[in-house]
Formats: sequence, structure tokens, C-alpha cells
Amino acid sequence: MFFMNRLLLLGLGLSGIAVAQLPEGPGKQETQKICSQCHELERSVSLRQDRDGWKTTMNKMVALGAEGTEADFGLVFEYLVRSYPAEQVPKVNVNTASAIELEAGLTLRRSQAAALIAYRTKTGSFKSIEDLKKAPGLDPAYIESKKDRIAF
Repeated sequence: MFFMNRLLLLGLGLSGIAVAQLPEGPGKQETQKICSQCHELERSVSLRQDRDGWKTTMNKMVALGAEGTEADFGLVFEYLVRSYPAEQVPKVNVNTASAIELEAGLTLRRSQAAALIAYRTKTGSFKSIEDLKKAPGLDPAYIESKKDRIAF
């Protein structure tokens, strides 16, 4: 649990929507408490990520100032992984996706999403995974690992 003491909750703010709309389960209250520090619920739960994606997002939020105990962050992390899993993520159309859609849907860093969009603007639409692997700033092996979440 090396990251739990530094977890930053993706801003799962719940200020704009009733907590009752969150799925029931362990970690629901902690998610509401911690995430409402920064963001509205719609933005937070629109992400569907695997464990690594949620870990990255939470670390980012901690770095931005989310506050909570290690135990609370652990509960929130497990709640998000269980309630908003990657299996429910729609494929990302790399020819039309915005930067935030690329970041969330493919677990890319902001700089990687920006590089992909710049390359797409310069060269035109991607037709295959092989085309996408040519985009500067992207690891071809990582793109290969995400191919089941990519649409053209």
C-alpha cells in the first residue's frame, strides 16, 4: 500500500448530486467525504478504470491536495475499483476523443493525450493500431496493451 499515504482522489466530488446515487458498499461514505473536496460527482464517476488507472488518478489527486487518512483512501480506492470498473468503459475513438477522454479511457498522462491529439491533427485520422503506435510520446507496447479499448 505504498501509495495509500499519498492517494489523491481524482476529485470524486459529490457536491452536485445526492450521495444516494452512488452504489451502496464499503467506502461510499469516505468517497463522498474525500471527493467532495474538489469535484462534482458527474465528473468523478464518469471514469471507468482498471486498478492501475484508479491508482494513478488517486495519486494525482493527493498531489493536488486531497486530504484523508490512509485507511479512508484505501476504502475509496477499493470502492472505485469495484463500483466503476474498466470493463464498463466504452471504447475510445482515438480519431475523435478529447484529451480528457484519452486520459480517462486509455489511462494516458495529460502530455501523452496532448501529443496524440497534435499528431492526429498533423497527420490525419488513425486507421490502425500500427498508425497509433507511430504517435510521438506514446509507448508502442503500452498502446498494444490497450488495443481492446481503442476504436477508430
